[in-house]
Amino acid sequence: MIWVAVLLWANSTVPQQVQRGDALFAERCTQCHALKGRGTAVGPDLSVMGRLPARAIATAIRSTATQYVQAVTLKSGETFPGMPLPGDESHPQFYDVSKMPPVLRPIDRSDIQSATSQDAWKHPPALANYTSEQVADIVAYVRYAVTGSVKPVDPTDVE
Repeated sequence: MIWVAVLLWANSTVPQQVQRGDALFAERCTQCHALKGRGTAVGPDLSVMGRLPARAIATAIRSTATQYVQAVTLKSGETFPGMPLPGDESHPQFYDVSKMPPVLRPIDRSDIQSATSQDAWKHPPALANYTSEQVADIVAYVRYAVTGSVKPVDPTDVE
């Protein structure tokens, strides 16, 4: 009974903006990013991102940059957008980001025709057309998840 009261109190101390951001993050971001023990650590680590100014986090959310994703073409003719994992060069591994959640694909080096930079795949939140209020909510949640800060984020700070 005491644990229920503690949990209710803990949730009541988290601002609604953070709660809304948590819901949006869970819906769209946890397929590729992990925070607070939830999600898949495929995309860049957000533990550094959460310490940046609100506008910088918002820019990353809206970014269509694809520097982490390569166009992988196999000798079989199959192609997919892949995010490479560091590791053994003779047996590279890529997350196939055309799938949600991304699928880990270990591939023998001899099966790869090419793995080159590309600009076709886009960061999914960049395509979501979030409002400034929604972006501010996500920024507030990321900051809370990383630093514990419950300071509100003004939507004008992320435009």
